[in-house]
Amino acid sequence: MAAMPPALNRFFLLVVLLGCRTSVQAVALPEAESLNVPTPARLAAVHAAAQRDGWAPQSEALREAAVRAYEREKYGPAEAWLNVYRWSALFGQTEADFVNRWAESVQAAKVGHTNMAQRYELRSRPLAASLSPEFQLWLLGNAVFSAEFFTQLSPVDFVPRVFEILQELYKKDPVRFKTYPGVALAIAVVYDVPPPPFWPHNQVAAGALPRQFPAPAEAFAWWTKQDQQGRTYQKLARLGADELKFVVDTPAPFAELEWAQGISDYPLSHLARAYTMVRYRKERVANETAVWPGKHYRLPDILATGGICADQAYFATQVGKARGVPTLLIYGPGNDGRHAWFGFLDSNQKWQLDAGRYAEQRFVTGYARDPQTWREFSDHELKFLSERFRQLPSFRQSRVHEMFAAEYFGLGRIPAAGTAARKAVNFERRNQSGWEILVAAARKEGRDAKTIENLLREAALAFQLYPDLEAAYVNRVAESLRARGQTSAADAEVRRIALKNKSGRNDLSVQQARDIVARAIATQPLAEQVRSYNTVVDSYGHGAGIAFFDQVVSPFVRHLVELDQRAEANRALDRARRLLKIEPGSQLYDESEKLRQAVRGK
Repeated sequence: MAAMPPALNRFFLLVVLLGCRTSVQAVALPEAESLNVPTPARLAAVHAAAQRDGWAPQSEALREAAVRAYEREKYGPAEAWLNVYRWSALFGQTEADFVNRWAESVQAAKVGHTNMAQRYELRSRPLAASLSPEFQLWLLGNAVFSAEFFTQLSPVDFVPRVFEILQELYKKDPVRFKTYPGVALAIAVVYDVPPPPFWPHNQVAAGALPRQFPAPAEAFAWWTKQDQQGRTYQKLARLGADELKFVVDTPAPFAELEWAQGISDYPLSHLARAYTMVRYRKERVANETAVWPGKHYRLPDILATGGICADQAYFATQVGKARGVPTLLIYGPGNDGRHAWFGFLDSNQKWQLDAGRYAEQRFVTGYARDPQTWREFSDHELKFLSERFRQLPSFRQSRVHEMFAAEYFGLGRIPAAGTAARKAVNFERRNQSGWEILVAAARKEGRDAKTIENLLREAALAFQLYPDLEAAYVNRVAESLRARGQTSAADAEVRRIALKNKSGRNDLSVQQARDIVARAIATQPLAEQVRSYNTVVDSYGHGAGIAFFDQVVSPFVRHLVELDQRAEANRALDRARRLLKIEPGSQLYDESEKLRQAVRGK
């Protein structure tokens, strides 16, 4: 038992062990059998052995069967055996062992938050104890659900609760579960931990909008009923959990969602109009009343009272979810200030990400929260979903090689891992996990820095249409160059990608500028810091907007103030104000004035 401190990215768990028994018996698998997909009879035998002796003893034989099929290039059977092995390994893992790893993953991903449970009392029983034998056997034998489950599962998913939710939904209505397995999985991976206090946005107090999900069974029954009665704009049975998680992530009671169905009859092609249904309250902006002033944050209240952009975006997302449409609230910096808008999945299964975005403000990119992990992600990452390339046969082949690359890596068979990872990225260049394993295997084999850099450049080229990912790989190249003393070459890599993204992805250009200034602060004397800052402002600051001000200008000016270099701080701010083209009356103007007062010590 242990308390979880309030910090978002730090918490510790103490597991209470209550004892368990082990077994060493396992079902033998003939070599010839592993070259074909598992039969129902074999799965039943494995399941029976597990009920008698435990799941852990079955795992090794199942993994050997998968590897044997893979090495004989029987990729269909290999994938099937591998998923059965993965179930056995997960079923046999104790809750205590799982939570130790889960806690490390949450801490590493920095997605812990204060709404998570403060205490965990865990037993050393296997995770399979949450699942009935009947449901275990169904999971083992359902290849489609197995593939989706293991593709969707994240290291920060709390599997004990995921299993409890799936079991509850299956037990309550097995027929409906089998009709809507994606909805069930989406609810399980989203509702496994409570939502954070800053969701769906932080401009409403907890008293006005409690951050909590509905009961999983009620949520499953409500959305599937809407679908069966023809009230949804998307056919929920046809969507995957990776899209449905953006439907079930709502704090609004179902009575409000039903009300939303009644007051908004916009078809899916015109769903963007839901944003402007809410009257914009300019006086709240003028009075700097960012937080919702009402006692309750209900959809009828928002429509009747009006609101600012965050309220408009929240309202529109709930209107979409009420109709079974995946939606997300997006926020980001523009030219003169910060803004919120929304995105939705249209009838062509493409994400429309500009509803309420206001093109004249040049909101280059926006950010949203993944309700499964609560990680912040760029709206451009949704390209992967919109392109639906994961549905292609080439990606499925790539995925098989990537999965076995991971298994080989875990077994310490590093050359085999590298070979499988290379096959994965050859089949589908957008398989990022494949690239990561390929790079990790090269490092593990002791390849020299130039070889690693070339792999990272190759990955960057593979993702040249995805600026976020391309920039991330280029930055890793620069880090490697810098580590071996090639500072000029490293700086050139950073400048190249920053300039490339200056027009189309200003947010990435800002990140690069921020990193250059931060590196100067950490490694250079004051005069060089100022020169680096001036160069960055001159190169990237022309009309850059509030993001550049937040991430580059303000931190450097405050850094100079802390050094008691107020005259230099004032010059740095003046230089930025000239180049950013700040308009009087804008949010950016107001914030630059506040920074001016801070420089003056007022």
